[in-house]
Amino acid sequence: MLSVTEREAINAGRWFTTLSPSLRHDILRLATVKRFKDGAQIYARGDAPHDWFACAKGAVRMSSTSLAGRQTTLTYLEPGAWFGAMSTFLDEPRTRDAHAHGDTTLVCVSKESFRTILSNHIEFYDALLRLQAQRIRQIYGLVEDLNTLPLRARLAKQLMHLSRSYGLRTHDDPQEIRIGLQLVQEELAQLLGASRQRVNQELKRMEREDCIRVEPSGLVVRDSDALLAIVNEGC
Repeated sequence: MLSVTEREAINAGRWFTTLSPSLRHDILRLATVKRFKDGAQIYARGDAPHDWFACAKGAVRMSSTSLAGRQTTLTYLEPGAWFGAMSTFLDEPRTRDAHAHGDTTLVCVSKESFRTILSNHIEFYDALLRLQAQRIRQIYGLVEDLNTLPLRARLAKQLMHLSRSYGLRTHDDPQEIRIGLQLVQEELAQLLGASRQRVNQELKRMEREDCIRVEPSGLVVRDSDALLAIVNEGC
């Protein structure tokens, strides 16, 4: 069973809210709930697609492993995000590794139930197309940023995204936003396609400019408008 907070995260998901009540009901009716500890593998590249997933709590780290065995983090999926649809739809092996980041709760729809929903809801085809179109647009945006924006602007843009997806208001200052996703600088650097040293330099610079605050427990965005200005300067 999902907790109240977990169910709210699923129901508030940008894509899920666009579905009809009957489709939302059937998806959740046919789903099971699985809980993963921090770092636990959800699936590996090459695995057969047994389930379609949604993150209800925590985060999912999507990564790629090189031939030399080096893992590179590609993105983090926040509560409310659905993933793994295309492998399930095509019945083809997974193309990425997926791990829990923090204690993570997933809603899981089996391949058989996925097919049942397709049979019973014609709108599900259109909904899946929209879901994948959104994902492709995000990927193209990331590729464009990587090739056109300087690191400073890419970092500011990533911090803004993380504050929207995982932001928590601080008790001391309601204008500040604490990024709830715990990332070490190496993981943040992988998201940006840069070295940890260069990312560390830019974080220190932003901290001197009072845009952010770096704490042992994570990052705090102090001035979102200043981060936006950095992004606009880099365009």
